[in-house]
Amino acid sequence: MVYLLTIQPKINLFNQSFIMKKILLTATAVLMFFSCQNEAIDSTTASTSAIAHRGCASQEVLEAQLIADPTLAIRMNQIEAFTQSTISKSNFKLVNGKIVIPVVVNVLYKTTAENISNIQIQSQINVLNKDYTATNSDFSTIPVEFAGVAANVDITFELVNIIRKSTTKTSWGTRDAMKKSKQGGINPTSPTTTLNLWACTIGGGILGYAQFPGGSTATDGVVIDSFYFGLSSAASYPYNLGRTGSHEVGHWMNLRHIWGDASCGNDLVDDTPVAKTANFGAPTYPYVSTCLPAHNEMTMNYMDYTDDRGMYMFTNGQKSRMAAIFLSGGPRAAIGQ
Repeated sequence: MVYLLTIQPKINLFNQSFIMKKILLTATAVLMFFSCQNEAIDSTTASTSAIAHRGCASQEVLEAQLIADPTLAIRMNQIEAFTQSTISKSNFKLVNGKIVIPVVVNVLYKTTAENISNIQIQSQINVLNKDYTATNSDFSTIPVEFAGVAANVDITFELVNIIRKSTTKTSWGTRDAMKKSKQGGINPTSPTTTLNLWACTIGGGILGYAQFPGGSTATDGVVIDSFYFGLSSAASYPYNLGRTGSHEVGHWMNLRHIWGDASCGNDLVDDTPVAKTANFGAPTYPYVSTCLPAHNEMTMNYMDYTDDRGMYMFTNGQKSRMAAIFLSGGPRAAIGQ
């Protein structure tokens, strides 16, 4: 039987600063849980102007993929049903304990600056390892209100290869051309068992984007603009601390934006407070939400749109959601075996 997912709004009851969310699984509703609004950015229209606010194109890319492949919605609903079923079993554990994810970095460059160094590439891996094991130095600044749900995701990353390719392209857009050798890009390496990162100039004000679980293996992975890859120069401020990678890898591991890509929306996680919309900059805590009842938003969550210095935590609910995809039957189980 195929289960399809209906997402209900976060219920309007606030308990200990958190909104509980309710997921209704049904075998009769045929309802996709993503709206289709924007087309992916084409490299021919990509802007090279300074980026004023964080821009992640993961949701827009997903919407385009859903239009191109109607079966993707079915696969994603099946993944969501599996995820929610797994999370409901409070004692679930990964089969082989800790997950170590092998990473291949694909560098596409036209200029010397785009051909980022091995040191900068390794710095991105280091940032991921700190952020996903709660060893980042700013983890200690989490407000007391949220400290009880702050998580050590306990997933680590290992750089196994760097592939470089010279190109004539000035920007790549978000149509996955960088992932296709026939379009001048680099095909992903062993995408069922490896996290592929692409470093290239995206354009259009986009810092990065990821493919959610369930998409084609031919385009699976994460794209990060080379100017914001890892610990970059002061010129990349306020996105120079590698947190674009932490945010996008979160999408790759099935996390949604904390505001659920809707006004006071649902991110499918129980312990993240409802957020009105994306937050920018580095908001000062407490940041009171306009979603009722009044509460403080978790602006320091990696899945918000704040500056790199303003994001520094995942929650236990997000951890459970990520861990589920590596279990037997999950969409990234091959990595967890």
